[in-house]
Amino acid sequence: MCNPSGMLKPVHEYSLQPARLADARRLAVMSQELVEAGLRPAWSASRITWHMRHPESIVLTARVGSTIAGFAIMRYGDDVAHLNLLAVDPAHRRRGVARKIMTWLEETALTAGTFIIGLELRATNEAAFAFYAALGYRELGRVSGYYQGIENAIRMARDVRTGRDAVPSLKQPAPQPGAPSRPS
Repeated sequence: MCNPSGMLKPVHEYSLQPARLADARRLAVMSQELVEAGLRPAWSASRITWHMRHPESIVLTARVGSTIAGFAIMRYGDDVAHLNLLAVDPAHRRRGVARKIMTWLEETALTAGTFIIGLELRATNEAAFAFYAALGYRELGRVSGYYQGIENAIRMARDVRTGRDAVPSLKQPAPQPGAPSRPS
């Protein structure tokens, strides 16, 4: 969203808020357009609503005014949290929105005593790989055909106790198959 001078809003003008039930349909569309392109949609409004209502999940939105600029879905386990989705609308990219969302999620995981965050991303998504690597996530391996048998995934993780250091290996939670975690 532009301000009157035509400049994009600074990142501090984006507020982070838990998603509202009324947001589920919009978030599903964003997932389909920004994350699941080329795949059968796996993140329906009802699936996102389930995460909104689940006590061990968070659906976090980044908003500027009434506009949803980005969102993430993360599920917390006893030892490991799993980032299911992270998407930022192209009009709001390169503003620090994804980093702001990730910082909030990491701080929340640390506070909750869940020290490892794991995720998967499309093996072809070089921008997402660079983004997560810059945040301290390290590649743990590759999963052939992870995305509906169509595309491979890179599995990454970070130990939030150690600044931006990586974990050499960890027991991953069972991610929901076919659920991409980053736009392609």
